[in-house]
Amino acid sequence: MSAPGSPSLPATGDSGAPSLPAGSEGKFPQLSRDPLVSQDDAGALGGLRAHDHDDSAVASTFDRSTNPVAAVMPNRDAECEKIGEGGVCRMHKFTLYETATRYYVVGTDMLERSYRVLKIDRTADSGDLSIAEDDIVYSKSEVRQLLDAIDDGNRSTGGMRLKCSTWGILGFIRFTGAYYMLLITKRSQVAMIGGHYVYQVDGTELVTLTTSASSRFKQDRNPEEARFLGILNNLDLTRSFYFSYSYDITRTLQHNIAREREALGQGQARSDPDSFNAMFAWNHYLLEPAVETLKNTYDWCLPVVHGYVDQATLSVYGRTVYITIIARRSRFFAGARFLKRGANDLGYVANDVETEQIVSEMLTTSFHAAGAKLYANPNYTSYVQHRGSIPLYWTQDNTGVTPKPPIELNLVDPFYGAAALHFDDLFERYGTPIYVLNLVKSRERSPREAKLLKEYTNAVKYLNQFLPDDKKIIYKAWDMSRASKSRDQDVIGTLEVIAEDVVQTTGFFHNGDFDTTGPQMQNGVARTNCIDCLDRTNAAQFVIGKRALGHQLHALGVIQDTSIDYDTDAVNLFTHMYHDHGDTIAVQYGGSHLVNTMETYRKINQWTSHSRDMVESFKRYYNNSFLDGQRQEAYNLFLGNYIFAQGQPMLWDLSTDYYLHHADPRAWAQKGRRHYMRWFTPEALRVRELPPVPRPSQIGRKPLGFFDDYWLEYYRPLALSSFVKIFSYRMNSTLRYIPFKSTQEGRYDLSPFCVRAGAETEQAAERKRPRKGVNFSEANEESSDDASSQVSHVTSTSKRVSIHRWLQPQLAQLSEKSTSATVGQSSILKDAHHARALPEPAPVADKTQSTQWTLDEFVTHALNPSVTAAETAEYERYVSHPLKLPLVVSTAAPRDPASELVEYVHGLASAEAVAAMRVGEEDVQDYREFLTVSDNPLTVGPADAPKKRYKAYRQWLKGKSLFKQLRVDP
Repeated sequence: MSAPGSPSLPATGDSGAPSLPAGSEGKFPQLSRDPLVSQDDAGALGGLRAHDHDDSAVASTFDRSTNPVAAVMPNRDAECEKIGEGGVCRMHKFTLYETATRYYVVGTDMLERSYRVLKIDRTADSGDLSIAEDDIVYSKSEVRQLLDAIDDGNRSTGGMRLKCSTWGILGFIRFTGAYYMLLITKRSQVAMIGGHYVYQVDGTELVTLTTSASSRFKQDRNPEEARFLGILNNLDLTRSFYFSYSYDITRTLQHNIAREREALGQGQARSDPDSFNAMFAWNHYLLEPAVETLKNTYDWCLPVVHGYVDQATLSVYGRTVYITIIARRSRFFAGARFLKRGANDLGYVANDVETEQIVSEMLTTSFHAAGAKLYANPNYTSYVQHRGSIPLYWTQDNTGVTPKPPIELNLVDPFYGAAALHFDDLFERYGTPIYVLNLVKSRERSPREAKLLKEYTNAVKYLNQFLPDDKKIIYKAWDMSRASKSRDQDVIGTLEVIAEDVVQTTGFFHNGDFDTTGPQMQNGVARTNCIDCLDRTNAAQFVIGKRALGHQLHALGVIQDTSIDYDTDAVNLFTHMYHDHGDTIAVQYGGSHLVNTMETYRKINQWTSHSRDMVESFKRYYNNSFLDGQRQEAYNLFLGNYIFAQGQPMLWDLSTDYYLHHADPRAWAQKGRRHYMRWFTPEALRVRELPPVPRPSQIGRKPLGFFDDYWLEYYRPLALSSFVKIFSYRMNSTLRYIPFKSTQEGRYDLSPFCVRAGAETEQAAERKRPRKGVNFSEANEESSDDASSQVSHVTSTSKRVSIHRWLQPQLAQLSEKSTSATVGQSSILKDAHHARALPEPAPVADKTQSTQWTLDEFVTHALNPSVTAAETAEYERYVSHPLKLPLVVSTAAPRDPASELVEYVHGLASAEAVAAMRVGEEDVQDYREFLTVSDNPLTVGPADAPKKRYKAYRQWLKGKSLFKQLRVDP
């Protein structure tokens, strides 16, 4: 294994490469900072081209120069020669080249001006990792000449080939033989915080560091190695794994800004890049070999977190507010649902997830305020919550077929050592006070969760005895499951009261300086748990997060009050984000999505949500019974809980992984027992304070790019892009749900804090409304005039138009009628006061009521005939009409009606009529057959088949439908 202080890479190949001129051995020319790129440089390093953020890194060949061994002259205008001399120089793209005996990783920055090289030996002994890191920063032309020289020196063994292009290195891992290198091949942007992008891993590749298949150094792979690779492949690294090049996503925004302020106050340009939180770095075990070998490990390797990241935009009348949710899952005591319960003897609990919501107004992008105020932007706020299993020694055996195995308390510790270690860790991470919200069941027919409720309550009481009065753990137990099934209890209302108390107790983080704005820090955290820390916990965390969202928006000056109503665009967007957050956490731990969602606890859409809850319950039961074992093995192998050693059992031969997650019992005698009363760390109880803003004298005259490279990462100067590929443009927003037609008509309130409730019921009533109806008026009601009938027509027509659930109805307006009858109306709308003055249309009666009403009125009018006032007026108007016509207009005498009868009778007695009335022989024969009745008239014999009356029966015998035949005369 090479030492960390390995010399710089020589410019020769691995074998037989010509050397460089004298004076350039061991060191290459300094970096050229000339922004102009020559045409020769533009064609070099095709594998290092800028890729779209959402596309995979596709390998391509590099271009050879005409003279690979040309003399390299030093550049006297270079600003820096070694790493760190020129400020921030992060690498964002990597290219992997291979020869017969070496791997070369070439990294470049965002603008493709600075390049660095890493060499990996492929001929090292099994179990050794030989890596050499070059401290020199190269320009594009310099690194091209270096690669040409390496390729020319390896002509005898096939030269140098481009293996692949990657977005980063996740680390190195070995099982029984040689090491493997895990690379990120695909990524996608999911969030932007302070100008720094957060990416999701969409594709990975495992590259073996042994020699190639055609080399004489090739090593055979044993069956155990192949099985370990199969177990590792069971872990899908393309789901819910996130990383960032320039922002520490393993820590909260409050910690990152406070750390940077403290570093600037001490005269440092930036904080230590190695100070990420190892608790949430899921590739920590893969990074250990790189940490032991490389000097700048995290310039090449990226820590990844496992959990959930989402970001959305809240548009408030042109003001843009970003809502970001980051969930970080702990790698300690991690596993599947029934296989990891409670806590281990180190104080780590199962399903430990830290959830942070960042609310920021994007007036400016970076964390810096105007002027020389670094990391003092007052437009950033954050709030942190925590969830985790009950910190006791308890398990559930799922070897049977029951979906709810019994809960067993394996060890009753009178001093509650595991809970003490856990709460001491929470004090160190979040400060005080800790607000514990316990949502397990309190009353059950056969006690299951109730046993944990009693033991957990006793543990908190015991630990609170030795804490100061103002630092005690706040404990709140509430049976949320029983309350949700009760009709007289309001689950959301109770959670709202608890949430307001939580936010007032812990506070939230608000950045700023001490001159213009008063920043504040979050001291303490809300720790929520149920039995699984999934369904009930996610609903409670959503309500707490909703209350915190109101306080954060109020602190940013977006709203006047600190509360937001339900069924608004802002809360609906926030609900969808937390629902996806809960689904992701539930899949990672329980194997299925949330069983009970916010719709369940709000008691809306109960039939739809009930069927969905049943399906998710079946999925969770299936995964817990058949797939959790494979998932747990993959976790243990990836996280380094199991490490292969000669003479030790294989991973698949272990009957339990208990000793993989707990301390070695043989080491208990070597370390002292923790004090039963002083179980906490006094330094962790201190109040968190935000360091002051660095003074200009501490910063000097250095540019902002020396401290933060957000400008290059977010704005990407000298790069051509489009709106479709810009993440801020593609981000989910409340503007996407605004109906464009309604905004043109002026019927939509653009505020995301306007309640849209009630529209669903109106829409449902509109769907249930009968298509046809009868309008009935009273007997003494006068007929409406033309204007009122027109209003009725317009109103009935407008009701047929489907309106989105969050649109507000507006009174239809009618325009004034034109005086000319031939000229049509310019508009069917009219002023509101004119419409109100007109009589309203009669309501549409129900069909059953209208039928009954018509029958009653018919009988009444038939027995008591009457003439209405309207009919009387109509008749009087007709009588008094000046152009009425006489009833008799001719002097001819009317024809006698009796003469018509006489003519008809004489016509029947004529000879022609008698001849026409004769009956034919065929008709007589048919009549005789009709009168002939057989002994069994219901039986149809062969002789009856040709008869006319059985035509339909004959068709039915041929296979035709009897009901589709035409009517047959008898």
